[in-house]
Amino acid sequence: MDLSLTHLWAQMGWFAKFIVITLLIMSIWSLTIMFQKYFQIRAAQAETRRFAPEFSQFLDEDNLTEAIGLAQNYKKSHVARVLGNSLEEVKPLITDGSVTVADINSAERAIEREMLMTIVDQKRGLGVLATVGSTAPFVGLLGTTMGIVNAFTGMASSGSGGLSAISAGIAEALITTAFGLMVAIPAVWAYNYFATKIDNLTAEMTYTSKEMIDYLIKGVSGDFGRSRFTREFSTGSGTGPISQ
Repeated sequence: MDLSLTHLWAQMGWFAKFIVITLLIMSIWSLTIMFQKYFQIRAAQAETRRFAPEFSQFLDEDNLTEAIGLAQNYKKSHVARVLGNSLEEVKPLITDGSVTVADINSAERAIEREMLMTIVDQKRGLGVLATVGSTAPFVGLLGTTMGIVNAFTGMASSGSGGLSAISAGIAEALITTAFGLMVAIPAVWAYNYFATKIDNLTAEMTYTSKEMIDYLIKGVSGDFGRSRFTREFSTGSGTGPISQ
């Protein structure tokens, strides 16, 4: 008896084929998100490693215009997005030397808003991976259940018993469960991987935003000395939060 995949596909009923096609669509969807998310996070980390030392240098020189312009050139960097937009908002206040505690609070809220939007953007698509990972096995199990029902129904209608009479139907049924697991396992792995990566990006944004607030606080007393995060993000320091 030929039990190859092509033969099983040809012998499948419409319901089993519908299950397989559904799982195929779920697999393509999740794989697309995996590749997009991987390159998105990789680009964000790469740009941040290039952005941080240059940005620190401009802050050393109190050159806010160049610092903001630099952040706008690194649009894929999560740190550049948060720091650049918040610094642009408070730039007029810093320039004329009128920074107050209220201005610092306003800048902190601006940073928090930008962080929230950046995190939402980074998490986009993770819900699909979680849904595929949790539901694909059950979709495959549904196909298995109906396949076994059809196998036994066919055996009853033909009046013949024995394993040989239902082996093809059982194989057809179980293949949907195997396919469901093949779709679910990579999705679960990818979800956990990207969730950890995004947590790391969030920690980096939180760290650098706190350092930015420290920099602005120094402006209240007119001291625009070297901010500590310029040392943390120096090229080759190996101590900053930006992972290689």
